Amino acid sequence: MQTPIRGLRSFCIAAKCLSFKHAASQLFLTPSAVSHQIKQLEEQLGISLFERQTRAIALTSAGKQFYNAVNPLINELESTISDFTNIQQNKTIVISLPEFFASELFVPKLGEWAEKNPEINLQLETIKSGAQSSSASDLSIVLANGKPNASIVHELFPIRYVPACNKKLYKKWVNSGYSALSQVPLILHQSRPWSWHQWADRCNILDFDPKQIIQFDSMFGVARAAQQGMGIALVPLPMSRAWFSEELLVKLFDHELVTNDRYYLVQHDRIEEGSDLSLFAEWVTETFSIN
Repeated sequence: MQTPIRGLRSFCIAAKCLSFKHAASQLFLTPSAVSHQIKQLEEQLGISLFERQTRAIALTSAGKQFYNAVNPLINELESTISDFTNIQQNKTIVISLPEFFASELFVPKLGEWAEKNPEINLQLETIKSGAQSSSASDLSIVLANGKPNASIVHELFPIRYVPACNKKLYKKWVNSGYSALSQVPLILHQSRPWSWHQWADRCNILDFDPKQIIQFDSMFGVARAAQQGMGIALVPLPMSRAWFSEELLVKLFDHELVTNDRYYLVQHDRIEEGSDLSLFAEWVTETFSIN
């Protein structure tokens, strides 16, 4: 039991190529180191494994028997170590999620998970709102107007939309009331082309007549355009909360557009309870669910 594995491995390789020099090359050792390891093994076994000649070595009868018995075990051990190493290296959870959700909510919280679970790799695949989630992902966070058609779905939270602009536009139009809406470009996400009209209906604005409507294909583009002073945008809460706290955006009106839009966590397969994926799914649900 005290025989070192490295000595057995050196012996098996030397027995295959019948050369300490070639064995040393494969093991990244010196020939003398390989010779020394095998000598120690012979002393522990009390038998000679090789017949040493001036320019060559050959297996003894006992060496052949020992090689036939040990080599399959060494191969199996190396295969097991390799498989286990690959499993550990490939322990990666893939999650797809909308880019604005990832930027404003998910990434700021992700450090908590990473610090507690340093052995688990994560792969984030961001998608634009309304785009199809990756079929290769283990989990998906999706924005939908109703519960997604999947076997395992966890509701996270609803979103609402609020008119916002930068501070310069706010100071210029804050006292103008709804008339500002016909003087300044209105910005929205292209997946909700009628959202400004829906908001106006909720506010009972009968003569709603936008000067110009500008659509973006990403919510990050919507918020960024508003921050740059392009116009007044309908931005989602609570994802845009940081933009308001940092005063990059200011609410121009308090009225909000409440819709059926909600974020959901979708599991594509059943998860073994207590697994890494199960723990991660629970963390996402607990962290981002808003009652």
